[in-house]
Amino acid sequence: MTGELGPIRIGISACLLGEKVRFDGGHKRDDFLTTVLGPFVDWVPVCPEVEIGLGVPRDTLRLVGNEGAPRLVVQRTGEDLTARMQRFAADRIRDLEALQLDGYVLKRASPSCGLFGVRVYTAGGMPRGAGRGIFAEELARRLPMLPLEEEGRLNDAHLRENFIERVFAAARWRGFVARRPRPRDLVAFHAAEKFAILAHSPARYAELGRLVATAGRGLTLDKLDAYGRLLAQARTARATSSRHANVLQHLAGFFKRDLARDERAELAEIIADYRAGLVPLVVPLTLIRHHVRRFGIAYLADQTYLNPHPKELMLRNHV
Repeated sequence: MTGELGPIRIGISACLLGEKVRFDGGHKRDDFLTTVLGPFVDWVPVCPEVEIGLGVPRDTLRLVGNEGAPRLVVQRTGEDLTARMQRFAADRIRDLEALQLDGYVLKRASPSCGLFGVRVYTAGGMPRGAGRGIFAEELARRLPMLPLEEEGRLNDAHLRENFIERVFAAARWRGFVARRPRPRDLVAFHAAEKFAILAHSPARYAELGRLVATAGRGLTLDKLDAYGRLLAQARTARATSSRHANVLQHLAGFFKRDLARDERAELAEIIADYRAGLVPLVVPLTLIRHHVRRFGIAYLADQTYLNPHPKELMLRNHV
């Protein structure tokens, strides 16, 4: 898969790769990211605190003040580093945008990189967990379509599968746009993404279909950009087990007349078991892929829903 897509680039907080850049001189190496996902991607490590010139080890930083617009300060001295970090973020993110990243993994709870629920301290020293790191805030604001996630949340199997699926989908779209597609190419791309999009957002799928229909009169850069944005927005909606089950039933409809009665019953039972949470998604998918190959259904064989990311990641074994 990576050979078809070209290099997949993901930005990452450098400490998660094992680099000793933490305030205490340590690291937070993440085994899933480095050992499991690592062979399939090119990492682009960033440590905002080191890159603005702070040493290792260094004084602890914290967010203080208003949760919506906190300040980044040195805990011991009270030195305000907010403007310095924001200037760095603007320049660094401009460079990252030029690299055409397909995703970004940030360090949980960091006052520079934390994406969700970072502690913001009041004037009285009381913490509230509703802030966002200064660098992470700029990253989310300047690159709103980039898949972002924290390493801590990737311990949740559903969030992990959704994030990695979004990363590989972003890489497919990037590669597609680079080939200077014609209107018929967009029609084919949309057709191949159909069931993957339906598992996330049927409403967005309908919007995308209408946009593809208008592209037949001329595929402009504006239309390509609009499609890419809608596609990214569709993927941000988490695919639920109910939507997955609906997609599985739709897929089964392509060949159910070719199945023997007991085979139809087996497939229906496995899909029902998945909907009920008794088996993981990989179980009905494996059977459907078997029947797709068996009956030579090219349209389904080309669906990215059946193979959205490398099988070696085993992401759908746990959702």
